[in-house]
Amino acid sequence: MSADAEKRLEELEQGSSSSDAWAFYDSLPAASLEQMIGAWRGSGVPTGHVFDGMLEEFGWHGKRFETTEIAHPLVFEKPDGSLFYLNPARLPMGMVLDHVDLARSSASASFFRLSSGMLATKDPQARLRMIEYRGVVTASMVYDALPIIDVFRAVGPDTLIGAMDMRGFEQPFLFALRREASPAPLDA
Repeated sequence: MSADAEKRLEELEQGSSSSDAWAFYDSLPAASLEQMIGAWRGSGVPTGHVFDGMLEEFGWHGKRFETTEIAHPLVFEKPDGSLFYLNPARLPMGMVLDHVDLARSSASASFFRLSSGMLATKDPQARLRMIEYRGVVTASMVYDALPIIDVFRAVGPDTLIGAMDMRGFEQPFLFALRREASPAPLDA
């Protein structure tokens, strides 16, 4: 099933209806906590969500999980190509949600990338837990400072699909994660 699921995910990453993406998500098995450990490259699964393409525009690279207690939910790329852990508590989420068009602008993305030093952290900003979601107990990442839980399903041993369940949104944002065999170093 893994090869077929991988192919289907690639199709969905080209854009799909939310009902097709959710049917795929719901067809997949749970992800285990052990499977989560590692460095992951992320990409959005466009379904018409307000966040579609926004993270990539801002330089989102992916996620890293060192242990169940040490999770880095947002790994971003600086203008020079180096990577850093972003502190989600420093994001003006209220302003982003109130002014989505401004947040989606290239000027906002440029400002964000230039501000990376002020947004960076070395500390973990989330934890992994098993949580029931849509009828399945699966590996999930709970943010420390924001009302967000990322809930994962296994596409294959090295590929996941995640649902960013955030308070205030009717539908979660869907994204894919692929394990990095040779993770890029982080900016020290």
